[in-house]
Amino acid sequence: MKLHKVRVYPSKEMIAREDQLAWKIAAVASDPAPIDPAAQDMVINRIIDNASVALAAINRGPVASARSQAIAHPRAGGAQVFGINNAQSFDAEWAAWANGTAVRELDMHDTFLAADYSHPGDNIPPILAVAQQCGVKRGLTGRNFIQAILTGYEIQIALVKAICLHKHKKDHIAHLCPAQAAGIGTLLGLNTETIYQAVQQAVHVSFTTRQSRKGEISSWKAYAPAHAAKLAVEAVDRAMRGEGSPSPIYEGEDSVIAYMLEGAKGEYEVPLPDPGEAKRMILESYTKEHSAEYQSQALIDLAFKMRDKISDFETVEKITIHTSHHTHYVIGTGANDPQKMDPKASRETLDHSIMYIFAVALQDGRWHHVDSYAPERAGRADTVRLWHKIETREDEQWTWRYHSNDANEKAFGGRVEIKFKDGKTLADELAVANAHSLGARPFQRADYIRKFETLTEGIVSPTEARRFIGMVESLPELDSSHFGELNVQTDACELLQSTRDERGIF
Repeated sequence: MKLHKVRVYPSKEMIAREDQLAWKIAAVASDPAPIDPAAQDMVINRIIDNASVALAAINRGPVASARSQAIAHPRAGGAQVFGINNAQSFDAEWAAWANGTAVRELDMHDTFLAADYSHPGDNIPPILAVAQQCGVKRGLTGRNFIQAILTGYEIQIALVKAICLHKHKKDHIAHLCPAQAAGIGTLLGLNTETIYQAVQQAVHVSFTTRQSRKGEISSWKAYAPAHAAKLAVEAVDRAMRGEGSPSPIYEGEDSVIAYMLEGAKGEYEVPLPDPGEAKRMILESYTKEHSAEYQSQALIDLAFKMRDKISDFETVEKITIHTSHHTHYVIGTGANDPQKMDPKASRETLDHSIMYIFAVALQDGRWHHVDSYAPERAGRADTVRLWHKIETREDEQWTWRYHSNDANEKAFGGRVEIKFKDGKTLADELAVANAHSLGARPFQRADYIRKFETLTEGIVSPTEARRFIGMVESLPELDSSHFGELNVQTDACELLQSTRDERGIF
């Protein structure tokens, strides 16, 4: 692993393309490095994970709308859409759009947090869609697909480690889109030059503001990674036709660093693998046991632990959560978003309110991807009273641990102090979620399969579930004719909304 310095160059100070970050990303993507066995196993886990959360959200409004748009773009020999029978196929970019929205909707798939935020599992939908559409024509194998997923994870996590977007109020898909483009480039075996141009276009078109995650959070939160996926597919297609892109996209005088990030004096160090080095950063990411923002995962587990010591929630006077800067300012009271305390707020807003999440987890001792966000649950009077007694505070020690590069120190939890009306206090802390690799119950293959079975109950039949899991677990030996079978069909759900919706343009 090597750190690559990135800074702005005035136009009169030329930078060779081989020294540009986009070229170095492309070089990683075009490098036929060996596949690490543990990383390969994690790819399989994350494909199962993505499918489970996508199917659990299959009839939610944003997912049904995205699927309806994809249905308007059928293509023989195209890509599959989650839930729909494998006999139907669609344009790859629209399948990526539908599947990407489904994966993101419940906020329950994997995460990586460092200088910025990310959900690297968002790389999988566009890479899978392109594999399904182009696999037979290009003679792709399961190993090609695994290598592509590893590239997507490697690039996104590397960028997230080095470049903070949130500080400049930019949304995290600006790191996702170039990673998706790089992963597709690996899948198709493209040369460095072609991937370089695709990455530059992907960066150029994917910078958006963080208003999508501020205030009244809308359904766009689910669509944003899928939008990046469409942009990435189009960027690769255009580059394959020999077209160039804005360059140098990171280092130029009017580049994204100069005018969207740190400015003309900005400098970053991006860690990328050396030539021939296996891509293993997927192993640094972590999935979610609970359907909520990752920074709430450990605090949900902590609420479950602390609730047994509280006999009457009405005796609570105040709850203070001491946590990291990011948790305090993004999902805590430091965000200064009144919507985070509003019982009528959207699900998307509530899953970005640690005050709401901690109150419900403390009262219920469980977290459910539907029930815990139901309007009647959010509006319950005793919950609102408890919820409004909770505040967050930044603690320097938790901020330091959040940003630590030492996996044994890195933490996303916090310390909770509960003050009672009689003057007594209850305090406890938890650094990482139980499901984290260093947690009390680290997720293994059996846990991913159990999560899939739990979330797809009543949607996917046991026969279809076994077929899909078996197909994913045989991924290293798959040939291109079976890529379409890496789709889950909702054969146990009679209510799948799978007809073309005439409300829009398509």
